[in-house]
Amino acid sequence: MPVIVVANPKGGVGKSTLSSNIAAYFASQGHAVMLGDIDRQQSSRLWLRLRPPTLPAIQTWDISKDQMARPPKGTTHMVLDTPAGLHGKALEAAVRLADKILVPVQASVFDIYAVQAFLEDLASRKHASKVELAVVANRVKDHTRATEHLLTFLQTLDVPLLAQLRDTQNYAHLAAHGLGLWDVPAAKVEKDLAQWAPVTRWLDA
Repeated sequence: MPVIVVANPKGGVGKSTLSSNIAAYFASQGHAVMLGDIDRQQSSRLWLRLRPPTLPAIQTWDISKDQMARPPKGTTHMVLDTPAGLHGKALEAAVRLADKILVPVQASVFDIYAVQAFLEDLASRKHASKVELAVVANRVKDHTRATEHLLTFLQTLDVPLLAQLRDTQNYAHLAAHGLGLWDVPAAKVEKDLAQWAPVTRWLDA
């Protein structure tokens, strides 16, 4: 079962947005998906509550009597949304579970320094060598110095940059209804689906 972890220790970089859209993509492909929220804000769990029952199903954790969280029976794909400040034993556990880790980063000096330290921390983890790692530039505004600075930085990393996802209200409007890009007519989100194409290829590889 592939396990995709979306992680960055900095808050507000779009982890829940990416996680929910990855889950929506897998569901649209007919997979039995679990979206697990290990963020205290429980943004992904809220998104699941808003999701219309007529759409392809996405499950969350099964909580047993002993309070252990497990994927529901039959789950084929798991997506984990992680909290800000992820480090130490929690990070180690996430790395141990993950097949792939996707790191969203935004165009600010604070994000750049945070993700640089995080990637160094990830590389030092015991199970890091088995994990496929990639970065997404998130909420990108074209033709700005901040974006140019971010892209220059990301090109120095030994980690693939999968995509530049634009800063658009589409994500907020969809999230408010428990939707992902693959839950609406493609013509309405054509530009965003095109930007996601390399991400979905990476997910499927």
